[in-house]
Amino acid sequence: MSEAFVVPGDEQSLKKLTQVVYVLYALSYFAGVTAIVGIIINYVKKDDVEGTWLESHFRWQIRTFWYGMLWAVIGALTFFVLIGMAILFANFCWIIYRIVKGWLNLNENKPMTF
Repeated sequence: MSEAFVVPGDEQSLKKLTQVVYVLYALSYFAGVTAIVGIIINYVKKDDVEGTWLESHFRWQIRTFWYGMLWAVIGALTFFVLIGMAILFANFCWIIYRIVKGWLNLNENKPMTF
């Protein structure tokens, strides 16, 4: 949807959905499947946020998921060399940072800047 066609009620609904995805990503540390649900929501609803300030949040969330997965795989593969533990810890901190920063900007109705 382009910004010109987003009704205020629709934008509020999409904002709540964006918040749900941040929650799902945060909960993935307790139940990993929630991140999968979050990324599916991102891709299914991506067209609905196109042209709005929420589009930047969806891009932020999608990048957080895929880069987080990449570094998790690299960390897991190098775990036996001990560098993997450092990679996994850094990835954990980076993902938490991105969830918190995104969530704070969303609550202030600010787009994400890259």
